[in-house]
Parts: sequence; structure tokens; C-alpha cells
Amino acid sequence: MYKSFPTPAVVIDLDQVDRNIINMVESNKKHGINHRPHIKTHKSVYIAKRQLELGAKGITCAKLGEVEVMIDGGISDILIAYPLIGQDKLERLGRLIDRANIITIVNSEKGAQALSQLGQSKGIKISVLIEVDGGMNRGGHKPMEPTLRFAQKIRDLKGIDIIGLMYYSGIIYNEDTKEGFESRARLERDEVINTAKLLEKHGFNMSILSAGSSYSSKMPHLLEGVTEVRAGNYVFNDCGQLVTGFATEDECALRVISTVVSVVDNHHAIIDAGSKTLTSDTCPHRKGYGYVVGRPDIYITHLNEEHGFMECETQLDLEVGDKIAIIPNHACVVPNLVDEAYGVRKGQLEKMIKIDARGKNQ
Repeated sequence: MYKSFPTPAVVIDLDQVDRNIINMVESNKKHGINHRPHIKTHKSVYIAKRQLELGAKGITCAKLGEVEVMIDGGISDILIAYPLIGQDKLERLGRLIDRANIITIVNSEKGAQALSQLGQSKGIKISVLIEVDGGMNRGGHKPMEPTLRFAQKIRDLKGIDIIGLMYYSGIIYNEDTKEGFESRARLERDEVINTAKLLEKHGFNMSILSAGSSYSSKMPHLLEGVTEVRAGNYVFNDCGQLVTGFATEDECALRVISTVVSVVDNHHAIIDAGSKTLTSDTCPHRKGYGYVVGRPDIYITHLNEEHGFMECETQLDLEVGDKIAIIPNHACVVPNLVDEAYGVRKGQLEKMIKIDARGKNQ
């Protein structure tokens, strides 16, 4: 299948994407949890619509540029999981609110006040979730009393409507045992639900409890009580999911196809995929810059911009011109480096998938 693609190429197995989506939606549904996928992984209107067709409830975006692209593509139920700070952002949000059902987040008094002023100017209440810190210390308030104190400071703002909490436990990605992943998922559930109960006791509406990473969302029995999960990476999976046992090789739907351009000796070779294709992201669970499909004995040890350097623990058995498939360390950043990806079904090219929101980082 891979021999016909010019390299380096980003190839997406659409049959496997469908299976990944269905598994995420159905497994969470059994525990009363909706799925609102984060589209930053693929940045594609086509894949976002496929997620909705297969049962997802709305989508999640990080940036307004992504939101604009998704609304232009016909998607109208969107959570912006990022604080919107600055007059330029508020003006854009004001235009988008007229076109779609948008929820966003707050984690500062200044940000909440600015959103409230926008809401009042438009004669509406903007729906917001309070961001609760899941251990990453990147903007949210600590669970329980710190979140309550913040909520009380902004509760009387007339242009916003607090409807719940948003929580992201990114530190789960550093775990490497089944017990560690499960413990983090339980902590995620407990901190979200207990914080929500505390706020409800003080009169706050907690109708949406938004949580879930691509690890914890695969353990929905440990998240019962949250209302939605925002997993994004699961749609493709990657080296992190593979080596921790949360995905098989087959379940990794995105591959980078690369050509061997030089064979140095029986243990070393160079490929035409470097940091501008594979990115410089590392995997905490495996050395190197990607997993060569079918060859766990090969490591991509370092990268230049257009070169990848491979080292084999056994006999390399590759020749100049051979093509290999690589599961990237971090699938979420790879599509943002190409204009289009090759979408295949049953081993045949079905369509070129446009990365519509590529570079939409504002």
C-alpha cells in the first residue's frame, strides 16, 4: 500500500479511524458520558464531521482560528477549551456567537469580566465552564475551595452563565503502569465530582462536567459522574498509546511513510523524514522519534530538519529506496505540518484529507 506514496507522506487509515471513534463513543455511552472530541489532533473538518456522524456530541477547539474553520465547515456545537484574553479575541468571539452554540472557559477574574462585558453588549449570557487545574499548573484553579472562591468572585457578572467545570489531567501521560493510569483516572473523577458537589451546595449550576484525556477516556468506568470527555489523540493513537498498552499497532491510524535514502552500514540508515515531518516531540515511554511498524528493534535516534537517523539493534535489512511506516511519538502535531493527508480505506487511497485548520493557532 505504501509504495505508491511520495515521501515523506502522512497516511490515515480511515477504517481504523472509524473504529477508534465508535469504540470511544460507545464505551463512554455505557457509563452515561458524552464524547466531545478535541479536534486539535486532526484539524480536519472531514474527520470532525465523521466524529459527529458516529455519535460525538459537539467538538472541542483550542483556538478561535480552529473555531472559525469548523463553523465555516458547518459544525455548530463547540467548546473552546482555552481562555480568550484580549479585545481582538473578544471581537472575533462576538461574531462567532451569532453563528454557533459556543461554550468557553474562564480561569481569571479579568477574563471573566471581559467575557461578561461582551455578553452584556450583545444582550446575552455567554455560557462558561470554570477551568479546574488537573495537576499541570497551566491556568486552572486548584480543586475544591480554590475553585469555589473563584466562582464566588465572578458569580454576579451579568454577561456570563456558569454552567459547569472543565478539567484536564495531562499529567496522566507521564504514568507507565496500569495502576498508575487507573489511579490518575480515579483522581480525575474524584476531583471533578467533589468540586462540582461543593459548588452545587453554594448554588452554582454544574450541568456540564468536562474532563477526559485519551488515556482516562479509555477507562470510562473510572470516570462515571463526569458528563463528557474531550479525548483527541485517540482518533489516531500514537507511540505513547502503543507502548503503554492503550493501543495496538493496528489501532494506530496515522502513519508517516518515509524512504530510506542512505544505508550507512548493517545497523544504521538515513530516511527522508526529519523534524519537519515527525516533529521533535519525544515519548516518555520509549527512546527515539517514532516507532517503525513491524520493526521494534529499529530506533530513530535523532533528527535534522529533513533527515532521520536510524539505528538497528539487530541486522538492518533495508536498502536505499525501501519505504517504512512510522507511528509518530505524538500524533497531534503531525497533521499540522502538512496541507493534506492521504486517506485510505482497505489499503486503497480514498481521498486526500485537507487539514483545514492547519496553522490556525490564534
